[in-house]
Amino acid sequence: MDPKDINFAAMPQTAVNVVTKPAEFFQSMPKTGGYLEPLVFAVIMGLLAGIIQAVMSLFGLGHGGAYGAGMRSGLSMIIFMPIAVAVGSFIGAAIYFVIWKLMGSQEEYETAYRCGAYLMALLPITAIINVVPYAGIVISIAIGIYYIVAASVHVHNIPSQKAWLVFGIIGAVFALLFIVGQYRARHMSYEYERWRHMSEEYREAAKDMQKSNEEMRKQAEEMLKQAREQAEESKRQAERDQ
Repeated sequence: MDPKDINFAAMPQTAVNVVTKPAEFFQSMPKTGGYLEPLVFAVIMGLLAGIIQAVMSLFGLGHGGAYGAGMRSGLSMIIFMPIAVAVGSFIGAAIYFVIWKLMGSQEEYETAYRCGAYLMALLPITAIINVVPYAGIVISIAIGIYYIVAASVHVHNIPSQKAWLVFGIIGAVFALLFIVGQYRARHMSYEYERWRHMSEEYREAAKDMQKSNEEMRKQAEEMLKQAREQAEESKRQAERDQ
């Protein structure tokens, strides 16, 4: 496909159709037609998700914590998300392709890629949902499973029960892994903040101790100076008395 033939104006409606009418969309989705248009669609959805995350990070939501760190994290997501989606769309399609083949699909890799690319319409939604700790990941995965099952049934002609069983198990495993990973990440972040706070206290204590030692040294030097002056004065007085 020539880049000039890409219908950018239709992409917002395409995203709406994927989200609101997945069964109808996947029934009518062309199984072939090239990779360029679905790739561009996926990248745009990734960019939109990155912008949403950047905006939320300004309010301390999402992965960003403090204002400055959140802003930097958000701006980096605007650059990172489209690139990650572009690369991940091909890797994800390969995984979908293998799973669907094992489930009995007769479709080619291109069809699997087009399904996965258009499923990226969910990214802006999950970017908002994932703000909720733990539950957000579970909800996002559950939503993703629903749409993958729709693609499995209406594109790959896989029985609904079989699709729900296979992708339900896969989703449960991923949900558990993500929850454990998020818990560990939050725990490590807490421990780091605790260590940093303790380090700051130790540094402050060391500064106070150094300041006290400096004051004691000055006092000792002042006392030594006074003792020398008194000794010299006593010596001069003794010489005058002689």
